Amino acid sequence: MFKISVIGTGYVGLVAGTCFAETGNNVICVDVVEEKVKKLSSGTITIFEPGLEVLFKRNLREERLHFTTDLKSAVEQSDFIFLALPTPPGEDGSADLKYVLGAAKEIGKFLNGYKIIVDKSTVPVGTAEKVRAAIAENAKHEFDVVSNPEFLREGVAVEDFLKPERVVIGSSSPKAIDLMKQLYEPFVRQGNPILVMDERSAELTKYAANAMLALKISFMNEIANICEKVGANVDMVRRGIGTDSRIGKQFLYAGVGYGGSCFPKDVQALIKTAEEYGYDFKILKSVEAVNDAQKQSLIKKIEDYFGGSENLKGKHFALWGLAFKPNTDDIREAPSLVVIEQLLKRGASVAAFDPEAIENTRKLYDGKVMFAASQYDTLVEADALIIVTEWNEFRNPDFEKIKRILKNPLVFDGRNVYDIEKMKKLGFKYFSIGRPSVN
Repeated sequence: MFKISVIGTGYVGLVAGTCFAETGNNVICVDVVEEKVKKLSSGTITIFEPGLEVLFKRNLREERLHFTTDLKSAVEQSDFIFLALPTPPGEDGSADLKYVLGAAKEIGKFLNGYKIIVDKSTVPVGTAEKVRAAIAENAKHEFDVVSNPEFLREGVAVEDFLKPERVVIGSSSPKAIDLMKQLYEPFVRQGNPILVMDERSAELTKYAANAMLALKISFMNEIANICEKVGANVDMVRRGIGTDSRIGKQFLYAGVGYGGSCFPKDVQALIKTAEEYGYDFKILKSVEAVNDAQKQSLIKKIEDYFGGSENLKGKHFALWGLAFKPNTDDIREAPSLVVIEQLLKRGASVAAFDPEAIENTRKLYDGKVMFAASQYDTLVEADALIIVTEWNEFRNPDFEKIKRILKNPLVFDGRNVYDIEKMKKLGFKYFSIGRPSVN
């Protein structure tokens, strides 16, 4: 059993802390927000992540998982100190390290013996050195700083943590590497690798992975746009290239762009890091530009159908899906927010539904958007249905009910959820991404 503290209780911190406790470790999660700590301590989980709540409540009940605002006590009791703090993008796209470095300075004051401080947050190249320097300002005991980037997909984060495809450990300290391997050994018993490398390579690995996935998404969205021009079907193209083992099937789905807490900010941060070292990362700049434009694609289709932006004034739209992807309540950089903003800007009104993300969205649009109790409630008096997030419960709806409630049998599908021929037979006017329209 190891004694672990996790600084930060967001998506990464809460998942990491809970999963470390699940393998028998004693875990203290630290947060500066007292109300949040009270909720977590009382058994109220503060994020939606499938499978997390069961583990969270079990480890809380068995007293392996604890929550506090007392950083000093947590540091003093721990062998490992994981930094799972936000690194939001600054105005220039660079990652803001104020939370990470602020915590590092405080940790230095409280060291009472050898500790391993682990960068779990997604941080730019060179951060481990900055964290080491910040801790050293006040430290009177030996310590090591390790880069250990997370590769968690929201919606399947628990599975990703408990059964990782790989664990990356960035360190030049044999002592720290050995202890980190011992900590992660229970998670890689099926033979998946623990990759040991230097800190800078580990830091860059996380950005490179997310940037490559973002590139695949933007590439397919460009292919989808070409498909619409030439009369091809992006679904057919996707199948044609996805069966090539060099390319693979994942992240080849066209849509209204990527969002979330990782891809947008990590692409921006890697572009900024390249600039700081005198390199113009042209391909990533294009990825970002394509994604920004793609988030507007549904609005363009809606405008074209209604004969211009001026004709959207007074129109009312049903919107299904607010989260940036299914199985999460995260709306950061979500395409739905762009769609809502643009519709409101043009004088239209919106009724929205999402299985999990309504409360997070309400904080931004309370009084501006109607939030419905069910997906069908959004359809009342709506001129069209817009689909932005491909939740499973949207995949097989009651189409006759949709037709009956909507003013017009009109659907704008930003995730290509439905079959074109089926929508045609059902009598819908149907517009999707990179596929022939049904008009």
